Amino acid sequence: MGDLIPGMSYLVRRLLENTANESFVAQGDLRGEALEAAIGDPATSPVLVARRETDALDHDSGQDPRTEEATMPSHDPTATFRNEPVAELRRAPVRARFASAVAAVESALGFDVPLLIAGRAVSTPETLPSVDPGRTSRTVAVQSLAGGEHVQEAMAAATGALDGWAGRTVHERAEVLRRGADLLRRRRGELAALIAIEAGKPIAEADADVCEAVDFWTYYAASAEALEHIQLAQVPGERNDLHHRARGVGVVIAPWNFPLAIPAGMVGGALVMGNPVVFKPAEQTPGVALRMVQVLHEAGVPPAALSLLTGIGEDVGPALVEHPDTSFVAFTGSRAVGLDIVRRAAVVQPGQRQVKYVSAEMGGKNPVVVDADADLDVAVPAIVKSAFGYAGQKCSAASRVLVPDRLADQLVTRLAGAVDMLTIDHPTDPGVDLGPVIDADALERVNRYRKLAAEEGEVVVRRDDVPEDGWYVGPLVALVPDHRAKVATEEIFGPILSVVPVTDFDAALAAANDSEYALTAGVFSRTPSHIAEAARRLDAGNVYVNRGTTGAMVARQPFGGHKLSGTGAKAGGPDYLLRFATPVVVTENTQRQGFAPDL
Repeated sequence: MGDLIPGMSYLVRRLLENTANESFVAQGDLRGEALEAAIGDPATSPVLVARRETDALDHDSGQDPRTEEATMPSHDPTATFRNEPVAELRRAPVRARFASAVAAVESALGFDVPLLIAGRAVSTPETLPSVDPGRTSRTVAVQSLAGGEHVQEAMAAATGALDGWAGRTVHERAEVLRRGADLLRRRRGELAALIAIEAGKPIAEADADVCEAVDFWTYYAASAEALEHIQLAQVPGERNDLHHRARGVGVVIAPWNFPLAIPAGMVGGALVMGNPVVFKPAEQTPGVALRMVQVLHEAGVPPAALSLLTGIGEDVGPALVEHPDTSFVAFTGSRAVGLDIVRRAAVVQPGQRQVKYVSAEMGGKNPVVVDADADLDVAVPAIVKSAFGYAGQKCSAASRVLVPDRLADQLVTRLAGAVDMLTIDHPTDPGVDLGPVIDADALERVNRYRKLAAEEGEVVVRRDDVPEDGWYVGPLVALVPDHRAKVATEEIFGPILSVVPVTDFDAALAAANDSEYALTAGVFSRTPSHIAEAARRLDAGNVYVNRGTTGAMVARQPFGGHKLSGTGAKAGGPDYLLRFATPVVVTENTQRQGFAPDL
């Protein structure tokens, strides 16, 4: 009987929908085979069926691979991997623990963040404070500003550490990451509180930031070990082995919006493959960066193999990228900076001995297509969370909605009602939906686009009831008639959502793809053929069906975009570590004429 319950609930839902005055069948004008598919089991959707048919048939051999004897061992790192569960803030004891952690962090604000070079803490005369964006009167940390001489020292230390760190076994390096993940778990409350205060990230999302960092280190530890077991074809008399060696000294330049998770992924991935790293965090979040580096050193990363250079990106970044000993650059941030890094890395410097590899993730202008038959009870909350979570300061945030004309008024009315219910306050409050934007420059930029939204479209809802002490700006939804309007094409990185009416579903897909970016995209539909069409046509690195466009999970939704959104690396995926390795094939003739003794 228990097996019948899910099917019964599904049947009841369909009966309610199809007997309503405006069922999704009526909205979608479904007939014949389309109707049968729409009311069928979602597990038989065209997307899944096509995938199963592809998986089941080996197109080269014409054989079903499931009937063949396995010839390679399985070393799938996802087999035992489980994502770190986020905190359940609905529980009073959990909220109390976070409140205690916030109080402890607040009592220690104003701490120093020195440069860390080969185990030495270096304080410089020039400093820059990071401040709480939700309460700008208080300083979180005071960072030393690195200069050119510090870049040279850190790069020299990393170069000297290369042979020793790369010479350790992959299992030894993987264990270092696992120990680091355990330390993050133990300090989870403190780290989440610091992220909430220094990055202005709501505490629930700050906790998820820590969980994602744990996931990256756990998953990459297993992934690095799995790369040791890749099998090549073998023939009698010959042995072929594939090895992955460290690329060399890496530079990691990280953003402020995921101040722990993103650098943890980039730094951890590079380290576990044997590469020493010089890490340059965002100047807005040096305190979180210091805590991460301290965790890795405590876990067993040699001090010389991981240096921390805090300071202004424009002052430190170019010197790191252009250094002749830099083998690769891992970057997440704005398109302008990312493209400048690509340009600088392409120039061969005197003394340089390899082509520099750049892995860059550079943001997006992410569309959501809402079909005429979409379930708005699902679509509206998902869109609001994707657009306004963390005040829209995620590269994956939904920033434009494409919807058929006949549904546009109903959708914007529902969106306006949902936006009116959002709570705007300091991010350490567990009930907050929106906190501040990161700094004064961001506030000025968002306010400029708010004005532009009123000029290019009709503002449907605009919240101005925000706290005074902090860089707060309320969410805004605008009905924009032209999908090529500036507010609908330029990355804003703030709480502004454009809703663009179009003629039909096909026009929505075309407008969604008419962008320089290709990071995330979403579609809400109950028509199986439309879902399959969107999955095939939407030009984005991550396409989400009937769910939000944010919250990619390590191992489940490897994340990264293309076009001007990035170079296509999929963080949290099975091939991500290859960006930090040099593959080497060793082929040996095993038809020896005897063996010579070791001398």
